[in-house]
Amino acid sequence: MQRLTHILLATMALLMLSWPLTLNAKVEDDIYEMSLDENLESPEIKNDKQADKIQEFQYDMAVAFTRSNYDVELMREGEVIVITIPASQLFEANDTVVTKVGQELLKPFLRMIKNPGFYKMLLVMHSDNTGSSDYTLNLTRQRVNAIYDWFDENGTVDYVVPYALGDTDPLVDNNSVENRKTNRRLEIFLVPEKTMLQQAKKGTINMSRMPKN
Repeated sequence: MQRLTHILLATMALLMLSWPLTLNAKVEDDIYEMSLDENLESPEIKNDKQADKIQEFQYDMAVAFTRSNYDVELMREGEVIVITIPASQLFEANDTVVTKVGQELLKPFLRMIKNPGFYKMLLVMHSDNTGSSDYTLNLTRQRVNAIYDWFDENGTVDYVVPYALGDTDPLVDNNSVENRKTNRRLEIFLVPEKTMLQQAKKGTINMSRMPKN
C-alpha cells in the first residue's frame, strides 16, 4: 500500500539523505525520521530485570537463527540481533529483483513482524566500492526498496525501516574479489519495541508466543 514516501541514506560522511519509498506512517514514534544509530539505540531499556528477560529471549532467538545457518551477532549488550545475508544470495549481479532463493531466506523474518510493535526491523543494504558513490547508493537504495516491498506484499511493514548505505560502511578493505563480496550485504537488525518491553515487564515473553510463519 502506498503511504509515506522517503528512505534514509548515508552519505560518505554517513549523513542521512531522503529518497522516495513507500512507508507506513501509523507508528507512535516517528522511527522513519530517525538515523540508523538513533533507531538502534531506542527504545532504551532502563529496568535491569526487564533487560535480563529481553536479553534471554533475544539470545534464544539468535540461537534459532544460527541453527538455520544464518550469520548472527548480538549487540547492545545482547538486546539487539544482527543477521547478515550476502547480497549474492538475494540478488543477481548488479540486479535489483529479489531472487527466489532470496525470498526463501527472507521468509523466516515474516514472523518477526506479524505482531507490529514487538520488533522494530531495520533493513540496511550495503555495497562494495565498485562504481561511483552515486551508483552504489542508488544500487543499495533500489535493492533495499525491493526487499521492503517484498515484506509489504507478504506481511506488515509498520515497524520496518529501510536504509541504503552504499559503500560507506565496509566490513573489510575492498581490495579483492572476496572482500568486495563480503561488503555486499544486507544487515537485518531486530530491535525490541514497546510490545516486547511490556511482555518482558510482565514476565510473559517467551519463544512459544511468537507467531508462526
